Amino acid sequence: MSWTFSIGPMHLVFAAIFAVAICFPGFADGMSAETVIDSPLLTEKIGTNITIKVDLNGDGDFTSVQEAINSVPKGNSRWVVIHLRKGVYQEKVHIPKDKPYIFMRGNGRGRTAIVWSLSSHDNKASATFTVEAKHFIAFGISFKNEAPTGIAYTSQNQSVAAFVGADMVSFYHCAFFSTHNTLFDYKGRHYYDNCYIQGSIDFIFGRARSIFHNCEIFVLQDKRVQIHGSITAQNRESPHDNSGFVFIKGKVYGIGGVYLGRAKGAYSTVIFAKTYLSRTIVPHGWTDWSYNGGPDNLFHAEYNCYGPGSETGGRVPWAKQLTEKEAAYWTSIDFINGKDWLPVWL
Repeated sequence: MSWTFSIGPMHLVFAAIFAVAICFPGFADGMSAETVIDSPLLTEKIGTNITIKVDLNGDGDFTSVQEAINSVPKGNSRWVVIHLRKGVYQEKVHIPKDKPYIFMRGNGRGRTAIVWSLSSHDNKASATFTVEAKHFIAFGISFKNEAPTGIAYTSQNQSVAAFVGADMVSFYHCAFFSTHNTLFDYKGRHYYDNCYIQGSIDFIFGRARSIFHNCEIFVLQDKRVQIHGSITAQNRESPHDNSGFVFIKGKVYGIGGVYLGRAKGAYSTVIFAKTYLSRTIVPHGWTDWSYNGGPDNLFHAEYNCYGPGSETGGRVPWAKQLTEKEAAYWTSIDFINGKDWLPVWL
């Protein structure tokens, strides 16, 4: 394979957005036709002439996703498309720090999946997919850890679908499946657009600075424990840290009762804005059950949410209902400096 590049780096400017309706059959309930940013638009914006094809039937450059990643030169400085054709890739995949500028493009989250089965006492070690390189994009791929639900509070309890541990990472129309600790949004600036995330307890956790735009959050009931599950466990520990999870539009629904979030760190920061909340959200909304420092520095907030789970009468006293002016900072793409590095956003 020839690695000659005839273009300069991607110009990171605001793109004129258009959307198309694409229907991807799902691996679980909740997959439906949506309006999404088109894959050819993303390919156009990153402007590359290098594509590596991965095909399970041998009609490509590789049959393994990891082998395709391994073929990218260390210190890569130009965008490379790794096209995963339809199929279920049964492998554990890692994008190391020294391989930035990879655009991993699937055929749709209901057609292309990376699946592994592993539980561990170490969340990162259990992850089906790990990205530690800056400037990474994924489109139209499902990431699944299908390890069976183990015994609560043991090493069999951690089964991460994706570990996102790098700056300037984006996922468009992807899906994340596990029963517990699904998405380890560890650190860096991240953008999730039209994604589907499924889990039961703490299934979006970490200390990243992330926007989840128009995402579907599906709650599974965990009958092993008496406590309610929690969608988020954000781990901001310092007032000098600027991390936080912001959910804009989209919907939350599922089975059983769940909190929007629990305090993982002393300054845990989570905002739900303009989001549909079903009755699966318990009246209290938020919890600090596992954090002993008290709620004084927590920033758990909502803005213009709707649906039966958005009623505020029973909310915990520290939960905030933001004004339009207060919400403006959190709901802007500038929260993650997206105009500087995202190819496209809505």
